[in-house]
Amino acid sequence: MTVPKSILVVEDDSDINRLLCNIIKKNGYTPKPAYSGTEATIYIDQQQWDMVLLDLMLPGLSGEEILKKVNGEKPTPVIIISAKQETQTKVDTLRAGADDYITKPFDVEEVSARIDSCLRRYQRMTDQESSEFRHKNLVLDTDLQKAWLHGKDLSLTAREYNILVLLLSSPKKVFTKANLFESVWKEKYYGDDNTINVHMSNLRSKLSTADPSEEYIETVWGMGYTLKT
Repeated sequence: MTVPKSILVVEDDSDINRLLCNIIKKNGYTPKPAYSGTEATIYIDQQQWDMVLLDLMLPGLSGEEILKKVNGEKPTPVIIISAKQETQTKVDTLRAGADDYITKPFDVEEVSARIDSCLRRYQRMTDQESSEFRHKNLVLDTDLQKAWLHGKDLSLTAREYNILVLLLSSPKKVFTKANLFESVWKEKYYGDDNTINVHMSNLRSKLSTADPSEEYIETVWGMGYTLKT
């Protein structure tokens, strides 16, 4: 089952925010409303978004500040939807990293089409890129077969590295012990919990030592393991 793409809608006007969320739902995606720049930063810190729809004139942090924050994270498409119609504002915002700019009042069908178009473009880019995964302070490059935490090399065994690759490749998925064993060990799983428990414990210990302030792997009791958001 494919998880719907999640889109953060940063717009302080509740009617416009609701309208944009309805457009997103009709396109088959999952919207999350935010009504200020401050609220938006909380959601941006909590998870990775597939897209951000962003007003510029916001209470709290401005749209320009939010755009800068989003660009500092993993590449995320951003569409500006603003009442500012000055050409220079559009040029400055696009050069600052926005992917598209729509002026208010907007046409519902146009917004719908631009969301789809932008997401398709990013998907093509992602498919063509080398496989680099990022989560919190962790970076893993499958081309180099290396991982870093806070910019420092993580010394991992082959099993530990492959467990991390699996978790990072599907960050929202809960992997059962059978999933992990058959994917990493390439053998049939017969309920040997101890093997997985030992490797998972060692991996967690290394992550915790390198970054004591964050937790990277979560145990979902009765199910398995997933990335800690």
